[in-house]
Amino acid sequence: MAENDALPTAEQLQDLLLESPGFTEFLLGLTAISASLLGGDTPLLCAITVERETGPATVASSTETARSLDERQYAFDDGPCLTALREQRTVLIRDLQADESWAWYAGAVADEGIRTILAVPIPTDNGSRSALNCYSTELNTFGPGTVTAIEEHAASLSRILRLAIRVHPSDPYPEHLRSALRSRAVMDSAVALIMVQNRCSHETAVKLLHLASSSSNRRLHDIAGDILHHASDIPVITGGGAK
Repeated sequence: MAENDALPTAEQLQDLLLESPGFTEFLLGLTAISASLLGGDTPLLCAITVERETGPATVASSTETARSLDERQYAFDDGPCLTALREQRTVLIRDLQADESWAWYAGAVADEGIRTILAVPIPTDNGSRSALNCYSTELNTFGPGTVTAIEEHAASLSRILRLAIRVHPSDPYPEHLRSALRSRAVMDSAVALIMVQNRCSHETAVKLLHLASSSSNRRLHDIAGDILHHASDIPVITGGGAK
């Protein structure tokens, strides 16, 4: 776990839901928070997958690599993360290259350098299923203590995720709005990370983001993108810890 391993507060998660324009954008914020909190000396690639009876699956990932790793499982309609989601049980692959049960998946993602995988269900309801998927390029990343901590983190997301599923339809926005929403999602997710890393309010996090932009003479969107890119590192913006 990272040094800033405190679980996000209910208020912080509620703010993320209120500020997110859509369900996918909300999930992106959760994955960014998860990657930041759960990554220690070895950064983790994180993704959250949600399947509903009323619509297609939604996948949000902390990096493009994590997105690719999840998408390849959907191409086969099978994989460790889909197993965790559909059977609602923790799936741990300590050494992907040596695990005969998932040899086909190891071959499919060999180019990504992934060595170990942990997939943990997130309890939901109303016919939906969800899981938090964590990938690492290093062996021995998921010891017993780390597995327990990630399971606790997944459980802490259950209440707000169930609320988000009820609030947001499967895909409430037409395609021509997706680009603008994705751009806003980057900003919203960066603000969510600043809130958790600095234990501050949404308003203070926005002020810190603007301060970083003005002091570096860079666009807000570029600063936000850098924060998400380094989600597993120590806090990018420090100070301003007002509640």
